[in-house]
Amino acid sequence: MSEVRNKGNYEQWVKFFLRAVYESARDATETTDKLIALREKNTAVITAFGKGAKMALRLLSYLEENPIIDIQKTALTLGTTFKTISDAVKRLRETGILSQAAGTKRNRIFVYEAYLEILKDGTVKNYAQNL
Repeated sequence: MSEVRNKGNYEQWVKFFLRAVYESARDATETTDKLIALREKNTAVITAFGKGAKMALRLLSYLEENPIIDIQKTALTLGTTFKTISDAVKRLRETGILSQAAGTKRNRIFVYEAYLEILKDGTVKNYAQNL
């Protein structure tokens, strides 16, 4: 900015700004593509469940907004029973879509790790490039 103020060199500032916008858009597109691929892969796995697939698909959608969950709160939010969500979580754990966070047997926390890894990867990469 001081180059612009002192010498009127707007061209350098505009190039810098456009490059930043381009790189941010490219990174966002790559992250979105990875998230879509993950959703499609997991949807295919869940669809094969047969009975219970409908609730597991609802849970998958919920996980995309809330990648760290507990069963009680999730059941309340989705308007269903603890057992229904517990069964869906169990199926998602068996297929590797969800994992249980370290902790106790009561009030267990479950994590959609693959989803968080994609988000983290883009964030860490962006941060490292800006150092």
